[in-house]
Amino acid sequence: MQDDHLPNWQPRLAPNKGPRFLQIADALQAGVADGSLTPGERLPTQRQLAARLGVDLTTVTRAYDEARRRHLLEGRGARGTYVAAPKAELNAILDLSMNTPPPPDGVDFDDMLKQGLSQVLMRADNGLLMTYHLGGGSDADRQAGATWLAPMFGQLDARQIVVCPGAQAAIAALVLALTEPGDVILAEPASYPGLRAAATQFGRRLMAVAADQHGMLPAMLEQACRQHKPRLVYLNPTLQNPTAITMPAHRRKELASIAQRCDVRIVEDDPYWLLAAAPPPPIATFAPQQVLYLSTLSKCLTPGLRVAFVLIRDPVERERFLAALRSFALMAAPLTAALATQWIADGSADRLMQGVRKEARLRHRLARDILAGRYSGAGDGLHVWLDLPAYWNSSQLAHAASTCGIAVTPAHAFATGSASLNAIRISLGSIKDRGRLQAGLQRLSDLLARRPESFGAAVV
Repeated sequence: MQDDHLPNWQPRLAPNKGPRFLQIADALQAGVADGSLTPGERLPTQRQLAARLGVDLTTVTRAYDEARRRHLLEGRGARGTYVAAPKAELNAILDLSMNTPPPPDGVDFDDMLKQGLSQVLMRADNGLLMTYHLGGGSDADRQAGATWLAPMFGQLDARQIVVCPGAQAAIAALVLALTEPGDVILAEPASYPGLRAAATQFGRRLMAVAADQHGMLPAMLEQACRQHKPRLVYLNPTLQNPTAITMPAHRRKELASIAQRCDVRIVEDDPYWLLAAAPPPPIATFAPQQVLYLSTLSKCLTPGLRVAFVLIRDPVERERFLAALRSFALMAAPLTAALATQWIADGSADRLMQGVRKEARLRHRLARDILAGRYSGAGDGLHVWLDLPAYWNSSQLAHAASTCGIAVTPAHAFATGSASLNAIRISLGSIKDRGRLQAGLQRLSDLLARRPESFGAAVV
């Protein structure tokens, strides 16, 4: 306790290093981490610190509020503000299983959310935010979708875009609209589990087409098209989930050409394109009428928005898609769609996405250093596909990891048909704190270096 003297803690503020209130909060966090600030230590009052730093009182108030949100400070009434004792970690599980965007440094998400909602409520007709919308998004929402997709396609006709309540609903509606019970859908051997769930639910047959290090093999696709007469081919060509492969442009062009020759539609699910470094053009640019393109905000911004954009150029297919979507999801929630539109229009979405991209790359470097010799990621996106040594199988390792307080996703969760895979997917964004992510990766690396028999894990 240091109540006997005037608190003398004072951070250093630097120009061009972000908002000053965040610099103060970050300095508090750094001080706690390096031990220069200890639990129970009294801090300057907000007025004292504002005077010392030459900043507005509101700046320090926001900084202390942010520090309390991070559980760094506690108030003791008239006695002042003190460094808080470490918060007990009640949930020991380190979750490396869920693909969510990591929280970016230097972005005040709470303030962005408050400001965005304030603008929506100020500018929109509140009655329209709380009623039914049957057209796949308002004109403004569709135009926001065109803006979001502009890096991939340039200028688009917003009327060709449908606003959906998330990518899973969009995939389910595409399957329902463009296939019939018993129809075949082709996908890569390891693919998004939501596709399998939709195909199973609707009575469609999902079949795997062989792939190599560049994605689905063109010759095998053509053979499968001629043999099985599929109605849809599902592809996730950029930082593929789960393998993290980015399909090169020549492979995309070949697959588009085969789809045209065989008259089969491609569903191009592309949630990570904006997170990738210099990704090739979407497959939809090579066969615009053959490909239905899907982009969700959940992987670049935040899952809570539940907003996705589907580019469907054919008006008949678009109406069929809308009819299918309305049968189980009806519409994207108008309030969250309006928030997404506001963020895209005022640049908040781009700032948040750039922060997510930067943080994701930092986390990939962390994974590469810790998983040296095993890491085979692309350095972008939200996940790593880790091939396992022969002495582990994926289910066995996932079970052993869970007993060590780590959650990972085994390969069988992604398997299409009877595909045999021995790998796990590691998601790098679901653990908010980078230090805890580092601990989880190190724990996993230590586990991989041991054999199951030495660990005592039963094969499951």
